[in-house]
Amino acid sequence: MVLTGLQRLADGSAGVSLGRARCGLLCHPASVSAELRHAVDVVLAAGADLRCLFGPEHGVCGEAQDMEGVGDGRHALGIAVHSLYGSTVESLRPRHEMLEGLEVVLVDLQDVGSRYYTYVWTMVMTIQACAEAGCRVVVLDRPNPLGGADIEGPGIEPGFTSFVGLLPLPVRHGLTPGEIARLAVAELGLEGGALQVVPLEGWRREQLFDETGLPWVLPSPNMPTPETALVYPGGCLLEGTNISEGRGTTRPFELVGAPWIDGHALADELHRQDLPGVRFRPTSFCPTFHKHVGESCGGVQLHVTDRRAFRPLRTGVALLAATHRLWPDRFRWREQPYEFVHDRPAIDLLAGGEWLRRGVEEERPLGELVGRWAAEEAAFSERRRPHLLYG
Repeated sequence: MVLTGLQRLADGSAGVSLGRARCGLLCHPASVSAELRHAVDVVLAAGADLRCLFGPEHGVCGEAQDMEGVGDGRHALGIAVHSLYGSTVESLRPRHEMLEGLEVVLVDLQDVGSRYYTYVWTMVMTIQACAEAGCRVVVLDRPNPLGGADIEGPGIEPGFTSFVGLLPLPVRHGLTPGEIARLAVAELGLEGGALQVVPLEGWRREQLFDETGLPWVLPSPNMPTPETALVYPGGCLLEGTNISEGRGTTRPFELVGAPWIDGHALADELHRQDLPGVRFRPTSFCPTFHKHVGESCGGVQLHVTDRRAFRPLRTGVALLAATHRLWPDRFRWREQPYEFVHDRPAIDLLAGGEWLRRGVEEERPLGELVGRWAAEEAAFSERRRPHLLYG
């Protein structure tokens, strides 16, 4: 079985001596050991003086929905909890007074392998704040649920960085949180000595999550299974539209639809694209919250038939293009602010530029839309190489 950084801290093999160090801990519900002990309990058992917790989007307890601001509070053990996802962009970064008196901030966050997922950017902003405050950061690494071999998608064009991409990573980056931390420290010019990564033991880059032997705990409310994480790189693009990405159902990002969609027509159109490793089943669903709440939505469910061949981002682009082509009078891009950005469409932030929106509107062929990725994927493969921890 793979050992996470937290597990290695628990069994004493991490090479980290906390002693009575004054610590903060950035964590969420999935910050657990193989025995499902939460990181709070593991850090306390290691003898550290745990002064405070930091909560990313959705909060330390993972109760808040997407883009829902979370306030400060207290843990059940009386430990102060600082929210790093409030109602303003300034709330995303630890303030100086939150770090005052701390010697080390431990980071234990289960990521899902997609650039849009905000936890790694909370980690990066915490590393930045700690570098300025002279506080050490220890990242307890965790596996990438999508594996670490495959890269999919372009980077981010200048002017399109945001909290769904602070660094120009591809959507499917194939990195662990620890590797992203190393890349960020190097590329942002931060003090390298302030960061320590406790690597995984026994993880291979080709491993998907269910091959690690680790328990899956929801890292956020709409990430119930590793299968959700697998489709998320494409399904999350629908957040930039008026199409339901399945929030408010038990299969978010696998169910896609809207009241005006004919699921049979959409499935037929998608099957004509001959997308690898996936089939589309016509269906209907009624979201209990979020888009189209209480309305019957026609659409499709994605059924991944070959996880190695499946290309989630390519599939998500095909979904956008197909729904726009079939229902151009009903399809809409999201116009509301997205992740604290008011002057860029949400789809442009997710895509990392205008290329996807413009290509869909101009009804360019799928091969043309995704054809530009290969060169950028190859360049990123070389760019990430110095920061990899696992062969």
